[in-house]
Amino acid sequence: MNIKTVLTADTINLHLKGTTKETIINELLDMLVAAKRIQDREAAYAAVMDREQKMSTGMKHGIAIPHGKSPTIHDLVACIGISEKPVDFDSLDHEPCRIFIMTLSPVEKTGPHLQFLAEISLLFKSSEKRQEILNAASPEAILHILAE
Repeated sequence: MNIKTVLTADTINLHLKGTTKETIINELLDMLVAAKRIQDREAAYAAVMDREQKMSTGMKHGIAIPHGKSPTIHDLVACIGISEKPVDFDSLDHEPCRIFIMTLSPVEKTGPHLQFLAEISLLFKSSEKRQEILNAASPEAILHILAE
């Protein structure tokens, strides 16, 4: 699994406007719909929100990884959104988030989903990498940072 093969410039938004968990999730889903990565938005929303109800996907260091599995998803899809203002996401460290990585995957395929989550978590352990992402001026810049 390679993050760079899943993400493209049209699945990166540097200016999320949402101020709540739900509005951020909706913006990320809208991006995936616009990029033609998902067809059934309602099923994708239900999958992500079902996962959030079980346990928040707000991690540490200002990162949230909302994700879900749906029978309407055929291959792993992902997107990244950056918020200029911190958003409360019920994070493990109780800190608000600014970096949001959403992934959706098929119900029957766990390998790519777990690999993607593992790669993302390793990538964002570096405070320098997180700051580079927050400072990025374009989606292409984020893709370059992820390729390093």
